[in-house]
Amino acid sequence: MAFALTKMRVESNAFADQGVIPVRYTGDGEDLSPALSWQDAPEGTKGFAVICHDPDAPLVEHGGYGFVHWVLYNLPGSVTSLDEATSVGTRGVNHFGGNGYGGPMPPEGHGVHQYYFWVLALDKPTDLPEGISMAELLKQVEPHLLGMNRLVGTYRRD
Repeated sequence: MAFALTKMRVESNAFADQGVIPVRYTGDGEDLSPALSWQDAPEGTKGFAVICHDPDAPLVEHGGYGFVHWVLYNLPGSVTSLDEATSVGTRGVNHFGGNGYGGPMPPEGHGVHQYYFWVLALDKPTDLPEGISMAELLKQVEPHLLGMNRLVGTYRRD
């Protein structure tokens, strides 16, 4: 399957779709990953992965664009939600240079940025090592992708 949206719904009790991400979940606050939940995963889903990406960031490297804030994978198909500051799953590398979640922190005066919290539904569980990049994750899971959808939050620093 190509990377295309499905009927799966992604939500958070921290912010609404297209809503402002509270400071608590940003680099200006406590830098905690927000709680997420998803419903209506495609039939046959046996695993999930989560990515948070800011396509508005002024960063272009190695043929990609934007800024990767979170890469999380090896989530079993039985998981349909993540608690705030989750310890579930395996952490990949973000563009801050660490593993795990790094919250929104756009350049001051750069305007509103959109943060896409993607959930990918996979036809098999994964057992990938810690510390892989978003590009490597996508390369590994693309043949097993059943569907995906996202929740978009916004944040700006004045």
